[in-house]
Amino acid sequence: MGSDPVQVPILALDEIDSTNAEARRRAEAGETGPLWITALRQTAGRGRRGRVWQTGQGGNLAATLLMVTDKPPAEAAQVSFIAALAVADLVRTFVRGAPAKVKWPNDVLVNGRKISGILVESGRRPDGRLWLATGIGVNLADAPDAPERPATTFIAEGCDPPPSPREALERLSDSMAGWLGVWENQGFAAIAEAWTIRAHGLGKPCQARLTDSVIEGLAEGLDVDGALRLRLPDGEIRRIMAGDVFFEGT
Repeated sequence: MGSDPVQVPILALDEIDSTNAEARRRAEAGETGPLWITALRQTAGRGRRGRVWQTGQGGNLAATLLMVTDKPPAEAAQVSFIAALAVADLVRTFVRGAPAKVKWPNDVLVNGRKISGILVESGRRPDGRLWLATGIGVNLADAPDAPERPATTFIAEGCDPPPSPREALERLSDSMAGWLGVWENQGFAAIAEAWTIRAHGLGKPCQARLTDSVIEGLAEGLDVDGALRLRLPDGEIRRIMAGDVFFEGT
């Protein structure tokens, strides 16, 4: 993935409401990063679409990368795919025998079960640039009980003891920096290619649950901007820009 990545500073906290919320506060106060913010416990952790994200008893990883970008919002949102690739690298480092798969848009699965969640938030700075807060939660030791979204952990997949949250973050940071370099130097096409190699469910039937509707079709792959290409029963291609996608068993 190119030259050795630059080490990004880490702000480590025992407890916070949400690492993404702290990133927002710092961004709005003028912080530009790059900076990792991590906490052993979150009292108000958030996932995608307003869901609660649980950090367990302090053995899981909860971290947010704060950075700024000149990219427009739609392009900047591609960082979620980069984060998924970085988490997949982290899983591969510690969990043997079960390859990590990425599920659109940015879940990471092991044996069909969710092991990570990603939430990207952004805002406009006074200078016109965007701040980006890429929140990443990884189930190292504990997993939530969510029947509709079965979850797993590093321990459950045979990595016992799992890495400490700090060790996991240091590995994740290196991988994230590498993939960010690929994005900057080669564009999103290179990210999409790497994501597709690791993709879960491509070519299989799925259900896309949108804000106001549910659509069923075959997941064909990523479009040039990261949208999911869904082939409907009548042959039409529908671009899914936001929503939750479910395959059988996931």
